[in-house]
Amino acid sequence: MPSMPRPRPAAGPEPAAASARGTGPGPDRALPAWGRPLAVVAHPDDESFGLGAVLGSFVDGGARPSLLCFTHGEASTLHGVPGDLRRVRELEVRRAGDLLGVEQVVLLDRPDGRLDREDPSALAAEVVRAVEASGADGLLAFDEDGVTGHPDHVAATAAALLAGERTGLGVLAWTLPVPVAEQLNREFSASFRGRPSREVHLLLEVTRDRQLEAVRAHPSQALPSSVLWRRLELTRGTEHLVWLRRPPVPAGAGDPTGPF
Repeated sequence: MPSMPRPRPAAGPEPAAASARGTGPGPDRALPAWGRPLAVVAHPDDESFGLGAVLGSFVDGGARPSLLCFTHGEASTLHGVPGDLRRVRELEVRRAGDLLGVEQVVLLDRPDGRLDREDPSALAAEVVRAVEASGADGLLAFDEDGVTGHPDHVAATAAALLAGERTGLGVLAWTLPVPVAEQLNREFSASFRGRPSREVHLLLEVTRDRQLEAVRAHPSQALPSSVLWRRLELTRGTEHLVWLRRPPVPAGAGDPTGPF
C-alpha cells in the first residue's frame, strides 16, 4: 500500500484529558468524567477516522472505552486490499480497536448501506445490551446529521440517542465546524455537515498518534485519496463535540461533564 499522508500537527497541543475546563462563556475544554464510554458507530473505520482522537483522549485520561459497530462495512466502494471485504473489515476494526485502547469491540451484522431501514427500536436495544455488558457510563457518537451525510451514520446516532433515553446516559457527539465542512464539500463535492461555533459545546485539544495508527489499521479504506485525510488536516489538533443528550445531574452531585 502506498504511504499515507499525515495531517499537519497542531503546534504543541496539551493532552486533552489534562486541559482545564473553561470557566467563562464558550465551549468547555475537557471531556466528561466517564470511566467507561461506549462509542456507537455504523461502519468499521468510523471509530478511527471520526472518533479516534476522542477515544484516544479518553484512554490517555485513564478511561476504558468500548465500541459498538453496527455493520461489517461490506458495501463500501473502496477496496484497498484484496479479500472478502466483510472479513477484511472485521479484522481491521478489531486491530484498530486494540491500537486505540478500546477494551471491547462489539461488531454486529446489520446490513451496510441499509441501516436506516432497520427498526430503530431494535438498533437501540443492541446499544442498551452493549451498555449493560460494558458497564458504560456515557455514549459517544457522530452528530445527529451523520457528519458526512451518510444515512447509516444518522441511524447509528439515532440508536445511540434512543439508548441514552432508555439508560439515562449522556450522548456526546463528534461534529465539524461549518468552515471545515464547507471546505471539504468544495474540494471533494462531498456532503459534510457542520455546526456553527455557537452550537459547539466542547473544544478538545488532541494528539492524534493513536488515531493515526488506528486509521492505518484500515488499509481497505484509508486510501491516500480519501477525503477523511483532508478532514484531519483541516481540523489539525482540535475536535469539536456537541451534547446531543446531557446526562442528568443527581441531587447533590457535582457536574458530570467535569474533567477526569
